[in-house]
Amino acid sequence: MREVLISGLKVRLTGGSDGRGGGEGPIVMLLHGFGAPGDDLVPLANVIHVPRGTRWLFPEAPLSLNMGFGDSRAWWIIDFARIQADRQAGRIRDLSVDIPQGLALARERFLAFLKELPRQFPIDYKNTVIGGFSQGAMLTCDAVLHTDYPFAGLVQLSGNLLAQTVWNPLMSKRKGLPVFQSHGLQDDILPHIGAERLRDALTQSGLVVEWHSFRGGHEIPEPVLQRLGLFITQVFRA
Repeated sequence: MREVLISGLKVRLTGGSDGRGGGEGPIVMLLHGFGAPGDDLVPLANVIHVPRGTRWLFPEAPLSLNMGFGDSRAWWIIDFARIQADRQAGRIRDLSVDIPQGLALARERFLAFLKELPRQFPIDYKNTVIGGFSQGAMLTCDAVLHTDYPFAGLVQLSGNLLAQTVWNPLMSKRKGLPVFQSHGLQDDILPHIGAERLRDALTQSGLVVEWHSFRGGHEIPEPVLQRLGLFITQVFRA
């Protein structure tokens, strides 16, 4: 593995021809979730079975959090007071109408990164699967909807529908895009119903969603990793 700095974001590279992102193979780009360290998803490169030569790219969120354990990072700040209030009241969080205060800046930073990336790294977006976990999933969904890069596929692991008034009108331009989506039935961080709403909105707009619901919480279980490997392999061979 090696680390590089691109457009102000630290990026970890692995796989490829040399184990450090070398070569010209297809790319899987995954963004970690809120409160995780920048290398949180890097181990997935060793357990997801994908075509030989695939390169893995893991951008690190720019915001550092003081959460008292490790290097916790975020793409935007979460309203913890609202989360706590919803839990105490027994309300299911409905994020579909939310436009987080920091989303626009996070989008601006990440789109700048995607624009700069091909100038510093051999990448063909037609052979790139982009996605992430939790907040990283939602940011990549937002970015895909706000660009016309010809990504091979979108991965949404434990994400939710956000900014419905912004996202929904943009979805139809991504008609036909393969999407892999998974979510735990017992997820107490991002509700399962929010993932179902995202699935339905994407499907109704013509995107091709492969949906995996599982018994579990805010996590990525082994069966999901197995299915994800098959999804990535299929879109790269399409």
